[in-house]
Amino acid sequence: MKKVLIFVTNHATLGSTNEANGTYSPELTHALDVFQAAGLDYDLVSIKGGEAPVYGKDIEGDAVNAKILADETFQSRIQNTLKASDINVNDYAAIFYPGGFGLLSDLATDETVAKLSATHYEQGGLLGAVCHGPAGLLPITLSNGEKLLANKTVTGFTREEEVDYGTIDNIPFLLEESLARAAKQYRKGQPWSELVVEDNRVITGQNPASAHAVAVAMVKHIS
Repeated sequence: MKKVLIFVTNHATLGSTNEANGTYSPELTHALDVFQAAGLDYDLVSIKGGEAPVYGKDIEGDAVNAKILADETFQSRIQNTLKASDINVNDYAAIFYPGGFGLLSDLATDETVAKLSATHYEQGGLLGAVCHGPAGLLPITLSNGEKLLANKTVTGFTREEEVDYGTIDNIPFLLEESLARAAKQYRKGQPWSELVVEDNRVITGQNPASAHAVAVAMVKHIS
């Protein structure tokens, strides 16, 4: 069975505040729902390993989120994530970065994870990310010394959405600005509307509403 490697954050707060944070649950669960329906297995991997913080677990009316969160296998894996330095990227058909603010404080700068993703991509692998997840693509440097994003068109959580969500003053950095500087092109649609951008085995989604569609696009590439 083919597997998706999912990188999740170990950082449990919104930036340096005391507000509980981590990985935003629906961006993980809605993608997992698509992956599992396509017959794909998954591993949850973090920089440090162990239990990974998740928020957004009590969203009213989100049956997909509730179903995945209640799954015993998921519960075991999110409480016992694999350590990034222990994995073999050759075991995976794709890598996915779900969003949430937590990864702005760890995966956005971590070299161990960046090197794993670079190796995977250069071996023909697929990279997907949604919302703040594209921050995990920022530190990826290819073997020729170029940044992965230098020749890629991507999307990610927008400044307008940060303002709407009330997080603009507490985030470690503004993702839209960082992606616009690092990528060949940054694209965005209307706030909170679905947008997926595909560019040569790099698939990005703008916001939580895009998580399902990013996973669908990834499954098409994998199959």
